[in-house]
Amino acid sequence: MPWRTEEFLGTLTGAAPRTREAYGRDLRGFTGWCEAEGLDGPATVTRTTLRRYLAHLAAEGYARRSIARKASALRRYFRWALRQGLAATDPTVGLSAPSAEGRLPRVLRQDELNALLEVPPARTEDDPPERRARDDAVLEVLYGSGLRVSELCGLDLHDVDLAQGRATVWGKGGKQRVVPLSEPAVAALRRWIDDARARMVGPDAGKALFVNLAGRRLGPRDVRRILDRRAPAPTHPHALRHTFATHLLDGGADLRAVQELLGHADLATTQRYTHVSRERLRQVYDTTHPRA
Repeated sequence: MPWRTEEFLGTLTGAAPRTREAYGRDLRGFTGWCEAEGLDGPATVTRTTLRRYLAHLAAEGYARRSIARKASALRRYFRWALRQGLAATDPTVGLSAPSAEGRLPRVLRQDELNALLEVPPARTEDDPPERRARDDAVLEVLYGSGLRVSELCGLDLHDVDLAQGRATVWGKGGKQRVVPLSEPAVAALRRWIDDARARMVGPDAGKALFVNLAGRRLGPRDVRRILDRRAPAPTHPHALRHTFATHLLDGGADLRAVQELLGHADLATTQRYTHVSRERLRQVYDTTHPRA
């Protein structure tokens, strides 16, 4: 194929699987639009072409965040196409795209956290004890250490040191970091590892710390199902990571320390949590101060 998008996607070895999938969808949408316009490869694309495409997306009702992501995918693709000799110039140079909205991440209220971690709903009362132990440990680690779901699912038994209260995590781009485990997380992990895991693990699980009901390594969809069962309101697993970071900043944690704990390569990524924290403080002021 003249676009060679699959070959490009194969070069994204440092990107997360979901990122590669998103880039693949974005590029297929773009190349399909180009071919409908009579363009048959990257060499035929100009900056004007790209501006028309972005205008087309806006007219179709795509959110600014989605358009910004698609533009980012195109920039990366055309840089690669230029190096491969598929295009004489990079048409994305100087291309402007709408910036993504500054959407604040959802932070769980204290009553929501208590319901999630302390008081499981009635529909889980008949769960086998090993399932309850696993779900408790998963939720405590997600909130207590601020892990990404992919990081949690990738943990092996030897990655957690309960005596020292820490875990070794492999983050984005294969970067390793050590994160602390909270006391409730250590207690929940002990119950899971010592008493329950052996009753759920299957022959295909290997050294996986967490397993699903089929006995295989826990996956992101399994984690979503745990939240669907345990949360009192619809809650995405990443909300626990947002809540972890915001609570640290509310408590006076240094921004650089939070960056290290979250595994962010860029401090700017961590700084958005300062806006969340300020918003939370404003809400407290507005609802409690007599002259607010």
